[in-house]
Amino acid sequence: MKTPKKVNLANIPTPLEIVKYQNKKFLMKRDDLTGCELSGNKVRKLEYIIADAIKNKADIIFTCGGEQSNHARATTIAARKFGMPVKLFLWGSDRKIPGGNLFLNKMYGAEILYLNKNDYEKVNDIMQYQREKLLRKNINAYVIPEGGSTATGIFGYFSFIMELMKQIDLRKIKGIVTASGSGGTSAGILAAISYLNLDVQIVAVNVLYSKEVITKKILTLAEALNLEYDLNTKIKSENLLVLDGYSEEGYKNISEDKIKLIRSFAAETGILFDPAYTGKAFVAYQENYLSRNLGMKYIFVHTGGLFGVFGREKEYLI
Repeated sequence: MKTPKKVNLANIPTPLEIVKYQNKKFLMKRDDLTGCELSGNKVRKLEYIIADAIKNKADIIFTCGGEQSNHARATTIAARKFGMPVKLFLWGSDRKIPGGNLFLNKMYGAEILYLNKNDYEKVNDIMQYQREKLLRKNINAYVIPEGGSTATGIFGYFSFIMELMKQIDLRKIKGIVTASGSGGTSAGILAAISYLNLDVQIVAVNVLYSKEVITKKILTLAEALNLEYDLNTKIKSENLLVLDGYSEEGYKNISEDKIKLIRSFAAETGILFDPAYTGKAFVAYQENYLSRNLGMKYIFVHTGGLFGVFGREKEYLI
């Protein structure tokens, strides 16, 4: 097996905690604690991506996401840490008073191009076109796709399993539950449990794409990692479970019942979930596992996203 180079961005290992909610205990892996400004699951991926950008002598970083993208914010800060400018291609519109991740992107000096939904569907082509324009001026733009979901980036969640194995005996665990947007986190974990031949279910709570699309993305990414880094393993597609129907209100929205659960959980545990990812994923986790007293067998991964709360105060304080 080959191992990609990395830079140090994340505060790891993150804790594996036993959390009690409504008289039920469960295991939570606190990847919201990978850092402060550089917080959440995206930072593990960026440790490898930024190292690759440096190796490829990048002059500027391009990436994309929604206007409140955790990945875009983390990329901006990570790139600035290593002296590289950033251009973001964001699905959304500018705000006179930006909040959350958008505020931080502006604070750290990212250049931002806003795209409507139709144009954002072609964002990879748009980034490539902009890259080619810069190359003609001898400026090398390093393009990171949505969520940092590349074979290099998701190695961060292959390594996550190696970290988790030092905290708990995974042979006694039935599953690992994460939110799934671009699919990279689930893919890296799936590749690792396949490589280690662990009988652990990887539960991806779909928040963005159709079930068919996200399933294909996760399996394709896991196989890409397998091939790129010579794992020489068979990806255990049968161990992947995609839970759908927990983001019917849309990626950028969250329903009132989910907000009520987030508020209840925060008041009881002191742990806050974001509206796009962990809030929706925890609704799925509670319904499918915690309510059935399976919390000590299924690990819930808190993937961060705290800054997405800001700018949503009216919804969170209903």
